[in-house]
Amino acid sequence: MKNITVLGSTGSIGRQTLEVAAANPDKLKIRVLAAHNNVPLMIEQIEKVQPDFAVLSDAKAARALKEAYRGKTEILSGKEGLLAAATYEKSDTVLGAMVGYAGLRPVLAAICSGKDVALANKETLVAAGHLVMRAVADHNVSLTPVDSEHSAIFQSLRGGYHACLSFPRSATARDEVKRLILTASGGPFRHLKKEELKHVTLAQCLKHPNWVMGRKVTIDSSTLANKGLEVIEAHWLFAMPYEKIDVVIHPQSIVHSLVEFKDGAVLAQLGIPDMRLPIQYAFSFPERYDCSFGQLDLVKAGSLTFEAPNLEAFPSLQIALDCGKAGGDLPCVFNAANEECVNAFLEGKITYTDIPETVKRVVTTWKNTETPDIEAIEAADHTARLLTREQLQKL
Repeated sequence: MKNITVLGSTGSIGRQTLEVAAANPDKLKIRVLAAHNNVPLMIEQIEKVQPDFAVLSDAKAARALKEAYRGKTEILSGKEGLLAAATYEKSDTVLGAMVGYAGLRPVLAAICSGKDVALANKETLVAAGHLVMRAVADHNVSLTPVDSEHSAIFQSLRGGYHACLSFPRSATARDEVKRLILTASGGPFRHLKKEELKHVTLAQCLKHPNWVMGRKVTIDSSTLANKGLEVIEAHWLFAMPYEKIDVVIHPQSIVHSLVEFKDGAVLAQLGIPDMRLPIQYAFSFPERYDCSFGQLDLVKAGSLTFEAPNLEAFPSLQIALDCGKAGGDLPCVFNAANEECVNAFLEGKITYTDIPETVKRVVTTWKNTETPDIEAIEAADHTARLLTREQLQKL
């Protein structure tokens, strides 16, 4: 039985994680729920899974939860509550599914307290990959990817390595890999030209053709910023140089990613576009649980197609790649600027094409710090957000 803390329980990944746990009651036990401010859904989740305690990071929402909920589960709040959730002694595995940069400190705390981590929050590695992976090694814990693309690479690497099956981050094992190939659906606008993107609406952006996701990641998917973040995440997860990581558009979202080896062999992981499958694998690894959800029918899936990303129409991908290759605190700055721009777009304050244009202005004027510690990362995140808001006010 694995005992799990869910950071971000009311979000898309968090809700699907509870479905996975419900489908595997003899294998997975939810010990702690943590979220930001969704009181009604948190009450529903508490009553369903009966955790040892629950956390809302927003203090006002936590007070409302305490007033509305009359059960036995203890209610905590704020940053202290999140850290208590991340380090809870009765949990052995922490799911990191908080949205954006906010997940960094809790995930680091979980690692440093000896917890295994199932990571859905890619921004944690984007902002501070060098610190996170060093902590994983220092505390001898596992960090298993939840993102469908990274789960696919993780599974394909394990299926293809001959040099070192048990620890694919070794230099010998990496030498067997020619490249990692991350797939992207291309989102709802992949056929549009750059000038046509100026007129897309929020409602159009939120209609992803294949996946059911949260609002922020759905916007990022459409701009290809999400794929840029995932390339940076893959760099850290698999200790792979950027020159050996490629992106292809795969509109059907059936091939979740691929690994090409130096002998020309290509291994891929296929499945229906359902996040519950990689979530379950992150918890079951190194075992596999029975499938409680949909399964792939290749005949019904039909043709599988691939194409190159349009970097002219969707420059966010290239901006992210450039920041990743530069290293230092620039990936953190890219993430902060992108989060601020996406929030502004969600609030109807800017246009769709303002997102990459504003992010580019912020990152191109940034003075990079090559080896930032956690305090420098936090300062960079804060300053980048202020600079982005200044840029947005000029629009």
